[in-house]
Amino acid sequence: MGTAKVFMKNNLLRHLGACVVVLSTTSLAWASDLAAVFTVQAPQGQWVVRAITHAAQCPSIAWDGQTPVTMQVRAPQATVAVRSDAAQSDSKPSVFDVTTCEASWPSQAQSAKVDGQAVPKPPKKINRILIVADTGCRLKASENAFQDCNDADKWPFAQVARSAAMRQADLVVHIGDLHYRESPCPQGNAGCSGATWGYGWDAWRDDFFKPAAPLLASAPWLFVRGNHESCFRAGQGWFRFVDPLPWTAERNCNEPANDMLGDFSEPYVAAVSERTQFIVFDSSKSSGKPYKTNDPVFVKYQAQMKTATHLATLKPENFFINHHPLLAATQGKDLQDVKPVGSGGLQSVFGSLEPDRLFPAGVSVAMHGHVHLFEALSFQSNHPVSLVMGNSGSMNEGFAPQTIAPTDRVYKDAVVDDYASRSEYGFATLDRMTDATPDYWQLTEYTPQGQPVIQCRIQNGKSRCQNIGTK
Repeated sequence: MGTAKVFMKNNLLRHLGACVVVLSTTSLAWASDLAAVFTVQAPQGQWVVRAITHAAQCPSIAWDGQTPVTMQVRAPQATVAVRSDAAQSDSKPSVFDVTTCEASWPSQAQSAKVDGQAVPKPPKKINRILIVADTGCRLKASENAFQDCNDADKWPFAQVARSAAMRQADLVVHIGDLHYRESPCPQGNAGCSGATWGYGWDAWRDDFFKPAAPLLASAPWLFVRGNHESCFRAGQGWFRFVDPLPWTAERNCNEPANDMLGDFSEPYVAAVSERTQFIVFDSSKSSGKPYKTNDPVFVKYQAQMKTATHLATLKPENFFINHHPLLAATQGKDLQDVKPVGSGGLQSVFGSLEPDRLFPAGVSVAMHGHVHLFEALSFQSNHPVSLVMGNSGSMNEGFAPQTIAPTDRVYKDAVVDDYASRSEYGFATLDRMTDATPDYWQLTEYTPQGQPVIQCRIQNGKSRCQNIGTK
């Protein structure tokens, strides 16, 4: 027991006397060993409380102030060997010196505390959704890309999280790429000097859990998997910490032989309201190039898209949410050019089922990250609104076009009739507006400091946007 813990225990003994026998040294240790507590939206209307602790045992959770019960171990502490196909040649074993614990939220419970720490409760209604994506600090030797993790302006995720927490959302959605610290900072690089790296807990802590702390405490989260969380990268931490599905030996990304299970989570729906739902699709392993129809990945994704097509019939309004955009653009080498950047792999799969619009008929909005900018595209053609929001912290790459003309094509016959963009860092909110019938959605894009700069009205599969502040 460390000095601080001994002092705490002795202080309690001195002031509370014999009454302190109801407290154990284990419970005292839990209070200081607790690294993170948060709530995750899961399939089938379930919500799960997660706790990450440095202790070997799980902490206790109290529902509605009742007698605490011990949480279940999701993933024990472990050191995992380097995978044979690790993304970076300088990869090292992943040290997970924390225990991940969880407990399903009972439908009748109104509150929860983990060792006295309040946990965000599931919302009765979801009227404000806060959106971030691509939040980590990029350290990648294979591309000689080293972001200044020590500079709050050049890696602004902590500022984004603080500003976003003040928006008081009912649900926070992260559209993938939480983890970017894959390689050690080069010697002499002051911008990232001392930065943790690799796929273990220390890098996950500094890249996500520490800067995200105020936002994790503000509302429950829905996590969508990005390519940085695929199995040969940070997939082990994805499954340990934030994936909403059960953690199993076959789906923990430790063994490359199991990647056809680990890299392809089944689509599921997350309820937003009586008429609206998210269809969550794991595109983490998708390629930028079209697949051949006999490619096992094509066959796998096609089967999952058939599942997603069925899910889209369950409610009248569907937001399809996955990491890689299918309808998006950046500036070409000539700054006047529009360069389509939709995922060729996903386009080949989705187009095999929906040749014209790519998405099932019930999908009115598609939400993505991956491209490090903000875009809102609405189409004259029969395509859903496409929202790209991958600008919440990771190093910006390229620029969004200032305009997209009807003659520009982001995909085949997709004709853009309303477009808004930002190449700078930021985050977004999606608000249900009830001052009209039927309801509509208002999307607002903010600077890292929380200043609104773009606002879009989204209704009936179309968006209309306007600039409302300085970019």
